[in-house]
Amino acid sequence: MRIAGFDIGGANTDLAIINFDQNGDMEDIKVDFRYLPMWMKNEELGDYLIDLIGDEINQIDAVGVSMTAELVDAYETKKDGVLDIVKRVQDTFDIPTAYVGLSGMIDYSQVCSNPLQVAAANWIATSQIASIMSSDCIMVDVGSTTTDIIPIKNGSECARGRSDLERLGTGELVYSGTLRTNVAALVDKVPYDDGWFRVSSELFAISADVHHVLDNITSEEYSCDTPDGSGKTKKDSMRRISRVLCGDLDILSSSDIEFICDYIYNQQALKISEAIIDVAERNSLTQVITTGLGMNIIASKAAKIAEIDLIGMDEFLTHEECVVAPAVGTALMMGDYLRY
Repeated sequence: MRIAGFDIGGANTDLAIINFDQNGDMEDIKVDFRYLPMWMKNEELGDYLIDLIGDEINQIDAVGVSMTAELVDAYETKKDGVLDIVKRVQDTFDIPTAYVGLSGMIDYSQVCSNPLQVAAANWIATSQIASIMSSDCIMVDVGSTTTDIIPIKNGSECARGRSDLERLGTGELVYSGTLRTNVAALVDKVPYDDGWFRVSSELFAISADVHHVLDNITSEEYSCDTPDGSGKTKKDSMRRISRVLCGDLDILSSSDIEFICDYIYNQQALKISEAIIDVAERNSLTQVITTGLGMNIIASKAAKIAEIDLIGMDEFLTHEECVVAPAVGTALMMGDYLRY
């Protein structure tokens, strides 16, 4: 049985195709993703899903879907977003489909009856993988835009918050990621020229620029749009960072910008570590499992700041599979859903 698992995000849509043997065990996994800004291109979703699967389209037996794209401002409400996304999925595939909800996989009719059950529930799918690795841990999944911090006890996720709104209040969601976070949302001042300088609140630079300057990511891994619509070289990222201080590359040196970026990086990890500590203390947990695009960039650094033991999910999956872990978890959940 060959199952496609999609994680439809606001900026990226991820795919995992898992081939299961007759016993339901994984034989192989294929993963991929596309940058798809759903606030502009939600009407193209179906075409992107087909393009992601590619030549294997006729070999797919079922499709599982998780999502966070319902929050984009193309939709007036999250309910509208969910219903639009699932309708486009249903129109694209004529094979069995189901959706990751807060209590497991549910079908199209159940989504229509209670759309918010599947809104931003992709962390449910990822936690299934973490629970295989450890029955008592905190899963820290740093993506391009957000960080999920999910407690797992006795082999099951036990997040106190069930929606994004609730999880922002419990520390189980931090709106900070590897690529798309506005630098002005990470810091309000930075060190420069033996002093502290407040930053401009314009969208001049994003976390991708910080991590590019520090060589944490490559130009190819800078997969989202740039704030100024220009290039993705290291020099382009430095120029964008300089604008955060209302400067340019004639005013700030490369070493100045690298020093500023290192500070921003540490502050980003520190804020995530504070949330990890909150979740750890509330649940009496002492181990973190890191995954996602920023697992070795931000998540591991935050766990070390929090002084909590950590394991990378890349001990169970490949690094490429960890980047799209919610899609992998979705395919696994879909496999269980069809069997049971």
